[in-house]
Amino acid sequence: MSKVSRAAIIADGDEYFRLAMHSILRDQLGFSKVVQATSLDEAVKHLSEEPNISMAVLERTIPGLKSPACLTALRQRFPALRLAIISTSDKRQDILAALEAGVHGFVLKTISPADLTAALKLIMDEIIYIPSSVTAIPSPSDEQEALNETSAGKHQVIRLPTRQREVLGLLMHGKSNKEIARALKLSEGTIKIHIAALFRAFGARSRAAVAAAGSQLLLN
Repeated sequence: MSKVSRAAIIADGDEYFRLAMHSILRDQLGFSKVVQATSLDEAVKHLSEEPNISMAVLERTIPGLKSPACLTALRQRFPALRLAIISTSDKRQDILAALEAGVHGFVLKTISPADLTAALKLIMDEIIYIPSSVTAIPSPSDEQEALNETSAGKHQVIRLPTRQREVLGLLMHGKSNKEIARALKLSEGTIKIHIAALFRAFGARSRAAVAAAGSQLLLN
């Protein structure tokens, strides 16, 4: 997509933050137009009137954004839109609820401008982004051949077999089991086995949690 045709929207009640995001989206990420809004209704109005908006950054507590169901409705109405939530909350339940609703990233307001820019770039590149604090990786076990601890000792890194990495990548792009099976030329039953292994490896209870944990592999 050319720069001329790329537009984004930032919806936040803080005027200073909107101005900062406007600068990042234009100067760092190359959007030719950045629309500002202060509520969900205003954002939806702009999205309806501006067909070239390909990315939306919404603050989690803007007026009108009453629950994750609002995010689900927004994704259904604008399926091609890359949607990021930005928030001061780092609560795991808030992050996973947003991911379950279909957003493509959850970015903390407290991170540096450089990290914020990098997070939005990942979201633009069709990768699900979440804060590293949400990922709780269990210790290695015989059943989890993918888990290894880094020599640095500060983080743990999951090293998945090639096929599981392929499945994870497609899952992170929102593909269903049937779509993953078709893409990899495998049976749905085999895909279910690989996904079950990913659930165990990440200690996750939902596909959103697996996708959230998987995004950290790209940041380590």
